[in-house]
Amino acid sequence: MSAHSSSSLPAFRSGYLITGGSLITAGALIALAGLAVGGLHMLSATRQWIGEMEVPPSELAKIKWTQARSAATAGAAAWQNGVSAHDAAGT
Repeated sequence: MSAHSSSSLPAFRSGYLITGGSLITAGALIALAGLAVGGLHMLSATRQWIGEMEVPPSELAKIKWTQARSAATAGAAAWQNGVSAHDAAGT
């Protein structure tokens, strides 16, 4: 047998691993800071855009829901009563 016992595991230098881990951590922190800044800007711009609207989105949703419900009711009534598109057009 030789004086050097060979190991099946590679030899790592801890300095490079510590440096690599530190750079990954720093990059992750910078990415999180960028995400926070960008997210806050998007939130602020969206709030400003909604504030400048003539009709707020919640009110617009209520209007569209009422329109859709009326159209569904009219369509169901026309289907049940047998009114054709030709009769409804008045020709």
